[in-house]
Amino acid sequence: MRYQITGKQIDVGEALQTHVKTELGSVIEKYAGRPTDGTVIFSKSGHEYVCETTVHLSTGLTCTAKAHENEIYAAFEACVEKMDKQLRRYKRRLKDHHKERTTPVELFGASSYILAGTTEADEAVEPDTLQPIIVAEMETKIPSLSVGEAVMQMELAGAPVLVFRNEKKDGVNVVYRREDGNIGWIDP
Repeated sequence: MRYQITGKQIDVGEALQTHVKTELGSVIEKYAGRPTDGTVIFSKSGHEYVCETTVHLSTGLTCTAKAHENEIYAAFEACVEKMDKQLRRYKRRLKDHHKERTTPVELFGASSYILAGTTEADEAVEPDTLQPIIVAEMETKIPSLSVGEAVMQMELAGAPVLVFRNEKKDGVNVVYRREDGNIGWIDP
């Protein structure tokens, strides 16, 4: 597994890097078996250290965790605990996912846009046009998954919404977390 361990305005020492590799490697190996790469980013927010960890699995699934603590090692340990809990929760489905899928998840390219928001001053003035202002344009990937895999991916990534291409119907679908705690699925 490839590791990318960085710090945002923090010097990440050799001892911490070694600790991250051994601890994260043992947790991921327990559940996933075939991770491709992991990214760990340490930063400081006020008096707390923040650890953000993302692990990409060979099948295309991504697992993400984030934790805040007063010490940098404690932040990493809390982050690994969250990831361990997520992977433990989905262990059976991850194992079944590996058996059913012999090839990695197919990804399709799509355009992603960031639109300018409105401020209170902008709301007072009537706009000339209803077309939004595009701030940035990026390339994004849309995975081809079953609905169950999409829900699992959304939960593992900690995302509120996941857009995916439905393998069964060949159409673009959306799963999202509802305010009542349930999962919504849009199938146009």
